[in-house]
Amino acid sequence: MARYTGPKCRLCRREGEKLYLKGNKCFTSKCPFERRRYPPGMHGPSRRRRRESIYGMQLREKQKVRRIYGVLEGPFRRYFEEARRMGGNAGENLLSLLERRLDNVVYRLGFAVSRAQARQFVRHGHILVNGRRVDIPSFQVRPGDVIEVHEKFRNNPVLKENLESVNEREVVGWLSLNKDAFRGTVERLPVRADITHPINERLIIELYSK
Repeated sequence: MARYTGPKCRLCRREGEKLYLKGNKCFTSKCPFERRRYPPGMHGPSRRRRRESIYGMQLREKQKVRRIYGVLEGPFRRYFEEARRMGGNAGENLLSLLERRLDNVVYRLGFAVSRAQARQFVRHGHILVNGRRVDIPSFQVRPGDVIEVHEKFRNNPVLKENLESVNEREVVGWLSLNKDAFRGTVERLPVRADITHPINERLIIELYSK
């Protein structure tokens, strides 16, 4: 399955803000974005910034959300079409669909420090949904689903280190976590208030509605 394999910190610099794509490194002074808060390219910080058009703002917002969730253009467009068919607020529906991706849920539960790492865990068959192995990162979870780590992977030092830093009470409200059992449960569908990263989904809807 296609995915972005280039330098992730370059994406943060292009969007002008931290997207937290590299886990714990993003919270340290080693984060490249802390040292170079300007767009990538040969002109570096000397490049003059033009006033961004409305289309430019809409495009940048769409690109930012795509990069946060690790979704390429084709699948992202399909998420939009599905969100529009669902009725109600298409922007909130879009974010809900992205949040319900299995790789995002694994990340939100604290099993992984980034969505890229969570995607790898899923692709390698380390994650079970309702007792069955699921290796599709885009799998959509539903209320009542139980997501757990495969028994053979529970002694993995990376997984244990990730869970040690997780406070069960701080897990997003639509999920619950039992660290001792390496298990999480989808309590309800995510709502807009559950997404804390600054996202203006209205700009994305306006872009695709042209």
